Amino acid sequence: MDARTLADPIPLAQALMRRPSITPNEAGALDVAEAALAALGFRCKRYRFGIVDNLYGRLGDARPNFCFAGHVDVVPPGEGWASDPFAAEIRDGMLFGRGAADMKTAIAAMIAATENFLIHSTEFRGSISFLLTCDEEGPAVEGTKPTLEALTRDGEVLDHCLVGEPTSEGRVGDVIKNGRRGSLNVVIDMDGAQGHVAYPHRARNPVTPLIEALGVLKSRKLDDGAPGFTPSNLEITSIDVGNPAHNVIPARASAKLNIRFNTHHEGEGLFQWIKQTAETAAAEHGAKASLRIASQSVPFYTDPGPFTDLLQEAVRESFGIMPKLTTTGGTSDARFIRNYCPVAELGLRNATAHMVDEHCAVEDVRTLARCYEAVLRRYFAT
Repeated sequence: MDARTLADPIPLAQALMRRPSITPNEAGALDVAEAALAALGFRCKRYRFGIVDNLYGRLGDARPNFCFAGHVDVVPPGEGWASDPFAAEIRDGMLFGRGAADMKTAIAAMIAATENFLIHSTEFRGSISFLLTCDEEGPAVEGTKPTLEALTRDGEVLDHCLVGEPTSEGRVGDVIKNGRRGSLNVVIDMDGAQGHVAYPHRARNPVTPLIEALGVLKSRKLDDGAPGFTPSNLEITSIDVGNPAHNVIPARASAKLNIRFNTHHEGEGLFQWIKQTAETAAAEHGAKASLRIASQSVPFYTDPGPFTDLLQEAVRESFGIMPKLTTTGGTSDARFIRNYCPVAELGLRNATAHMVDEHCAVEDVRTLARCYEAVLRRYFAT
């Protein structure tokens, strides 16, 4: 294809990045995306849940329906930037600003890829859709999940989905995420009775059962891994007593822990195990344990096959490398999409995501757009 005919994703990426869409305020970023999609003939509809706006756009009526998904919300910029984090400046071939890596550039690349695909494939069979949210970086309860439920009620069916999360590590295109581990954050509060350390029989020290419970939890080997996944792991992230005195037995001790788990487990089952362990230790020492889930997400896994093969070949065509399939890293909205269709993630490098002076190479965004176009071309050819 003549490079001069290609739609350039950079101006659109800058327009998106110049909207300070800190979760959950889309700040006009969805307006920018909707205008770009409408110009290509997409029928767009907003889905609002609580204070979160979401956007779904579709071009075509037939199946298969290939969906690009992503989020326009970003984390707060923080202090110490070399330039305005929402100015989207280009310096020395690098695009700087919040959303440069995660992931407004990927959305721009997806839209540019669609425009370039349509120039040469005006009569393709099927549909292309976009599912964009402004709640991925936050609680993720008023974004992709309820929007998918509403789309199902509206009769929409997704056949395959590609999420533009920044998956790449050493170089762009080297990693495709075909799964993610689940995450469970739990807080344990152990209540005893305060007293003088010289008279322990008159008090109930909550630290003792808490430490015993944590020891039991850490000693368990959760599994040996699952297809595509490393072993699940439990990490204690905080133990808090808040006791400034050396001669006082505290009334309460707390701990926070996180489990990253594969498809051998479900969050509820792991929580019940933690709860039972803590309550057993508490009962042995006359204390009381109360637990709560601070946050949780489920794992997802797309089996290697024709869909992942297609994505890998598109990357090899565009970047000249064969990407590996992995399930490492944090969570994403793909965990919701996997209930509706096969899903995978492919995007820019994640090295500066959420950091001060977040940035990406301009040419990487352009090549990513060509890669996404190759995905569409291969998908609708088969």
